[in-house]
Amino acid sequence: MIPDNIFADLPARLPDEVVSILLQSSGLRIERIVSQGQASPDGFWYDQDQHEWVMILKGAARLRFEDGTVEMKPGDHLNIPAHKRHRVHWTTPDEPTIWLAVHYNPRQA
Repeated sequence: MIPDNIFADLPARLPDEVVSILLQSSGLRIERIVSQGQASPDGFWYDQDQHEWVMILKGAARLRFEDGTVEMKPGDHLNIPAHKRHRVHWTTPDEPTIWLAVHYNPRQA
């Protein structure tokens, strides 16, 4: 077996956020998300059916919730409950922000 590396194959330019599914099975999806200066469109809110655990591996980000804002840097992680409305307010513009995101079903939590 040859391992994959989460920091490999990073796009040179990021006009859009890049989401890669690393693993998926019933009730579980693990993604690598690469952002560079991207943010959610004005007025857009994620309202997901699954819980989402996110961790910043590189770069930085700011998530906005209806009740406040959370700043994240490498090593920070956060669990976002299903249907907790949130949006990406900011990601570092001068380097890639690499996220690890784990989406999982509430009934299996």
